[in-house]
Amino acid sequence: SWNVQEKSITYFLDVCLWPPHGHTFSLEPDTTGQMPVRSVKVHVGLECVCSREKLLGDTVCFLHHSIDNLPRDQSSYLLCNLCTHSYLDLEKVSCWVQHLVSSAWLLLPQSYHWQLKVLPSSKSCVFKLTGISKMDICTELSFAVQPDSTGASLV
Repeated sequence: SWNVQEKSITYFLDVCLWPPHGHTFSLEPDTTGQMPVRSVKVHVGLECVCSREKLLGDTVCFLHHSIDNLPRDQSSYLLCNLCTHSYLDLEKVSCWVQHLVSSAWLLLPQSYHWQLKVLPSSKSCVFKLTGISKMDICTELSFAVQPDSTGASLV
C-alpha cells in the first residue's frame, strides 16, 4: 500500500522470508494456543538434506554434521547471525537488511542525486530518500514468513 502527502510518498511493503536449504520455519502459537496475526515467534529448525548433499553436493546437512566438522564457510549463517537461540530475531534481520540496502545504495548512480537515510525501527526497515526537489520517498519493509500453505504471517 502507499500513502501520499504534500511533500512525501510512503510505500508499505511486506517481504516474505523463506528458510534456506536445510532449515525450516515454524510459527509458535500464543499462550491460548491460537496463531497470532502479528508478532509471531518464528522457530528456526534444521531439516535433513543428506540426500541432496549426496546427489547434488550444493549443500551440507546441518542436522547430521556437527558444527566442528563443517567447513568454516558452511556454518549456518541463519542460525549464527540472524537468530537468538533457535528463534528468528527481527532486530538482527532488520539490521542485516538495513546494512545490505545501505551498502548497495552507494553503488547505484541514483545515490548522487538522492540521499538515503535509514530511519530507526526495530522490527521493520524504514528507508527515506530525499532528492533535490525536497520530495521524500519513504519505504517501510515489514517481514513475513510462510512456513507452509496456511498463508503468510507477519512477524
